[in-house]
Amino acid sequence: MKIGVIGTGQFARSFISLWQLHPDVEAVYVTDLILERAAEHVERYQIAGSFDSAEEMLASDVDAIVVMTQRWTHGQWVLKALEAGKHVYSAVPMASIGSEIEAIVKKVEETGLIYMMGETSYYNPAVVWAREKVAAGELGRVFYSEGDYVHDMDNGFYNAYRYSGGENWKSEASYPPMLYPTHAIGGVLGALPTHATSVSCIGIPDDRGDGVFDPEVSKWGNTFSNMSALFELADGGVMRTNEFRRVGYWKGHESRFRFYGTESVMEQTGDGATWSVKTEGEDYAKGATLDISDLFYTHTTQVPEGFGDVDPALMQSFASGLAKVHDRSRLPKEFEGAHNGHEGSHHFLADDFVRAVTTNTQPPVNAWVAARFTMPGVVAYESAKQGGVRLPIPDLGDGPAPAW
Repeated sequence: MKIGVIGTGQFARSFISLWQLHPDVEAVYVTDLILERAAEHVERYQIAGSFDSAEEMLASDVDAIVVMTQRWTHGQWVLKALEAGKHVYSAVPMASIGSEIEAIVKKVEETGLIYMMGETSYYNPAVVWAREKVAAGELGRVFYSEGDYVHDMDNGFYNAYRYSGGENWKSEASYPPMLYPTHAIGGVLGALPTHATSVSCIGIPDDRGDGVFDPEVSKWGNTFSNMSALFELADGGVMRTNEFRRVGYWKGHESRFRFYGTESVMEQTGDGATWSVKTEGEDYAKGATLDISDLFYTHTTQVPEGFGDVDPALMQSFASGLAKVHDRSRLPKEFEGAHNGHEGSHHFLADDFVRAVTTNTQPPVNAWVAARFTMPGVVAYESAKQGGVRLPIPDLGDGPAPAW
């Protein structure tokens, strides 16, 4: 297959290099609003070529389009790519507007094309572990779960927005936290076979006064830098998520998860995790709390060349290996030793998309799953703007089952 990448920002190069290694990828092409940036990618990373515009790329013979543009533009570019008859890989989120999410699912249903959202949390080691334990029934009924995305603006986000936003970066840095929900929601719903049906969300207005999260400056009129949401799930359970952008937490797991079941509980913190298992009957003294942090640990790898313009605070996202719970055997041998990222997820995401397109089968985070990871956050933001009123969450159905 031939892949065309729209947007050559800081994360694009990480995936481009993996697709160049993949045995089922013939060529990778790029395009960017800043033509010099695209040309630099071609030269530095030995890419097959570049296009002068996204429209030119959509009209070419590439088989698939990768959308790596600014987060609030994903929906419109995904729809254009599907209308052009291309398979699509999109960075998160799927879209920022409910109607765009619905339109993408409808277009995928009409065309039969592959859509995949690159949600890293689906392959977060803690989520991989929880998915297996839930499927085996070892947690019992999971009645309550938590997923957080804790990423302070000072932890690399200011420079990232400056890189992508230019002179107007402050208006875009106020992107509402709940419109970027999938690193938290995707981890919980990536482990539990259910979906969210309603939500109540509280937004905490920012008070730093630096022009970010200022309603007069914000593209969205957004004042919330921190948001907490409580979701009702279709199986009768509850999910709570936090999206924090002003928080005194500097490093460790940005995404962390906790699952409370009737038989056992997994609790992850910023730097560790435990599994508490009760015994049968009344003799709780024989229960056990196990430190399972080592199963989730991903060793730091060397950051590849060409990442000198990335804020050092974001390097953790580019320099992590696989964990003990990851199934290395399913990856192409060509990925062995290649740089990874986001707690070992990049290898799996890159391979998932190629596998889905070349075999015409559904990837794990397909259009319907992506909608269930994204739509709850869109509705949560609306709830927060209405003072926390509980709102129903539209569901677009199960869709076809993923092939693996």
